Parts: sequence; C-alpha cells; structure tokens
Amino acid sequence: MAREDVIIRTADICDDHRDDARICEIQFKDVGGRNHFHGEVVCLSTYEDNSGLRAVLAEGGAGKVLVVDGRGSFRRALCGGNIAKEAFDFGWEGLVFNGAIRDSHEFEVLDFGVKTLGVTAMPPRHETAMVRQHYVSFGGIRFVTGDYLYADQDCVIVLDAADHE
Repeated sequence: MAREDVIIRTADICDDHRDDARICEIQFKDVGGRNHFHGEVVCLSTYEDNSGLRAVLAEGGAGKVLVVDGRGSFRRALCGGNIAKEAFDFGWEGLVFNGAIRDSHEFEVLDFGVKTLGVTAMPPRHETAMVRQHYVSFGGIRFVTGDYLYADQDCVIVLDAADHE
C-alpha cells in the first residue's frame, strides 16, 4: 500500500485497539511533505553517525517505515535532504528519527512522511555503521522490525500487525 491518498488516523486505530496499540510518547516534528504515513517497521540504531544508511534505503522501502534510534542526540544530523530524497525515490513510506535531521527545507517537497525530534546544521559522523536491530526502544515503547507503524499529526503508534483496509 504505497503512498496512497487514503489517510488512516491514529485516533481511529487506537479506538479499535485500545489494549494493544503502543503509543510513542514523543511529540515529533513533521518535516516531510506528508504528516501521515504507515508501513512495516524496519529498525536501525546509531549515535550521531549515518554510515550505512544509504545502503539500507537502497534495498527499497515500498510499504515500509524506517525507524532510527539515534539516542535522542541533537548534536549531529542523521539525515539530510539528499538522503531523504533517496529514501523517497526508493519508495519508503516514511522515516522516524529519534534524533535530528538537517536541511529540513529539502524535506518539505518530498511527498512522504518524516518525523524527527528536531533539526541541526551539523553533519553526521562517518565512523561507525548504523546497526540493524530486531527492535529499538524509545518514547516509552518498543518498535520491532516487522511490526506495523501508523503516524499522523497526532502521534506515532505501533501494532503487532497491520489492521486497516
């Protein structure tokens, strides 16, 4: 279900899944051209370094959302406009960063979702590759690779599996 115009509201999902929807407690900033997106979770972890991000994005992301745990750092950006454009071109539904991005003005024209803690001008380090994870935890919940993420301007939620028509 790639970048369709149908909007799935997190409040509606939560109404139907009061006991099993995991709600991320972080109030993210929307920087992409869409503030709503959904897809299968793919998890990465890093700290102020985005080495390997392009390789993961190049695997293709149709129907997927990349969730990156950058440990909440604002010192270095994990993604800039050029890499965001690659993510868009490779079909990713959205990106969620527990960390900062840069060149936010370049994200606005891309018709997909990007949520971040905030922005910085400092580029990332290139010393230690990002690590694929089975799960990452932040915002009071666990994001597990293969789970399903829904996001809109209200929040980010995760279910064990997709549940929409």
